[in-house]
Amino acid sequence: MKESGRKQGAASPCAACKLLRRRCAQDCVFAPYFPADEPHKFASVHKVFGASNVNKMLQELPEHRRGDAVSSMVYEANARVRDPVYGCVGAISSLQQQIDHLQSQLAIAQAEVVHMRMRQFSSISGGGTTGNSPENVSPSSRHTQTQPTMSLFTMDMVVDQANIEESLWSC
Repeated sequence: MKESGRKQGAASPCAACKLLRRRCAQDCVFAPYFPADEPHKFASVHKVFGASNVNKMLQELPEHRRGDAVSSMVYEANARVRDPVYGCVGAISSLQQQIDHLQSQLAIAQAEVVHMRMRQFSSISGGGTTGNSPENVSPSSRHTQTQPTMSLFTMDMVVDQANIEESLWSC
């Protein structure tokens, strides 16, 4: 956080006072958080929340918490400008969807690793079949064949079964 929104020796108003076209007082509540060289920060916050509401919120908070509050308001205001309906929630939802997708990819990869270990174990122990029987086809290559894709429930069962078999092997 900057000490002041004004340059030493100059009476340059902070970004808030400049946008609101008013004189920037020495004790301006906006000056420490909206410096003159970052006018876009206050512009987006003002557009979404309004200067009066921001002023009230800042004055109700202890000074040591105001910086974090301003950072949150700037983040939310920028998100609302990009997505007026959902704001931050839209960004969070998008990230959650990415997490879900990556977790399903991870489950498929883990199932494939278990399958490869099972094939390796069966070939080492001397038992097992060769060729393109269903036991020897990896889960990812099954998707490229004409079989339907596995549901997440099926993948959980495959991973659970693999974990059980892996724990039996380690005994």
